[in-house]
Amino acid sequence: MSARDLIQEALHSLEANKGRSLLTILGIVIGIASVIAMTSLIGGIQNSLVNSLGLNAARMVQIYSSQELTESDIEKLQKLVPQIEQIGIVDSAYTEYKTGDKSYTVMAQGVDSDMLDAVGASKLVAGRTYSQAESQSGSRVALISRNGADQLYGNEQDALGKTIKVSNGEVQIVGVIDGGSDSMGSLTLYMPRETISGLFGDENPSFPSVTALAAEGTDMDELCKTIESKVRAMKDIEEDEYDSVSATSMKSAIDALNSFMGAFSLIMGAVASISLLVGGIGIMNMMLTNVTERIREIGIRRALGASRRDITAQFLAESSALCVTGGLLGVLIGYLLAWGLAMFASGSGILGELGASGQITPSFSIATVLLAFAVSVGIGVIFGFYPARRAAKLDPVECLRYQ
Repeated sequence: MSARDLIQEALHSLEANKGRSLLTILGIVIGIASVIAMTSLIGGIQNSLVNSLGLNAARMVQIYSSQELTESDIEKLQKLVPQIEQIGIVDSAYTEYKTGDKSYTVMAQGVDSDMLDAVGASKLVAGRTYSQAESQSGSRVALISRNGADQLYGNEQDALGKTIKVSNGEVQIVGVIDGGSDSMGSLTLYMPRETISGLFGDENPSFPSVTALAAEGTDMDELCKTIESKVRAMKDIEEDEYDSVSATSMKSAIDALNSFMGAFSLIMGAVASISLLVGGIGIMNMMLTNVTERIREIGIRRALGASRRDITAQFLAESSALCVTGGLLGVLIGYLLAWGLAMFASGSGILGELGASGQITPSFSIATVLLAFAVSVGIGVIFGFYPARRAAKLDPVECLRYQ
């Protein structure tokens, strides 16, 4: 029997039992759709979380020392470690901002204009960044993240030109950036360091830290060790002093996030795959029923010269056709379901609660789709093999006597 004849026979069999076929493949459809939807949605959330850290997050290094690093220390460190592309002090201070009946916790980040790229705050969505002149003069200007702008004003454009009370004064929003780690009820503002100093003063001091941006292609682990060694030497800090100097790379945090989300995606995929197993059992049950109902047909085919291999191939083709149909429907439904869940998650503020901003875009992997589709075909072959072999082993004479 040719492949064309097998396909025609399989499709004719499915068409003859449309209701039963649809109910049988339901488990396959649910399983494939669940795998595609969940892995795509988790991948989209993972990408949004990583993007919220900034384009250069993997190259960022946070440097902490028990003895505060001065401007001269930083200049010396950059000369000693040529792999450092940019380095500077970042001041942080906290305050409350109330508008109407809502209250927000504001983290003010003092970042000079030449360090915005290093801290991942240079990708504009609307407006502009502040200039070097504004940094040096301590102009009361600020950048806000997209999520913060959406919380306060509903969209990015409406945020431009608005003022926010920060400690002892107000700052004007001149730009909205893509990124930031704002959750519901909290805001992050980026402004010049001189502005931070003028707004908060000595009564509410800032907390300085040093941020460095490594050159492209730098081994981040080795760079962190080198920075720690140079800082210890500069500040004469002994090795045995606990946590006296540390240099931590954002790359390790991103790797940990990717590892966690990958494991979570694997677990969710495994749970969804249970539906595939249930669907496979349903297909085996249907094929066994088909064999029982078509015993006389099998006898006639054998009498007309069909071999056991032909009978096996016929029933395997039917079970495979069921799974292929279920796989195609599952991929389509999974695609639509992933977009629906992504829109719901973005609109409900779940991404903001996780510390990211923007919209969730499902991450569809061709490899995942092909794997899910291959699994559905494999299920058709595996769970259809026993009924097919049972049909092939039937005695033709007994089959012809069957009523």
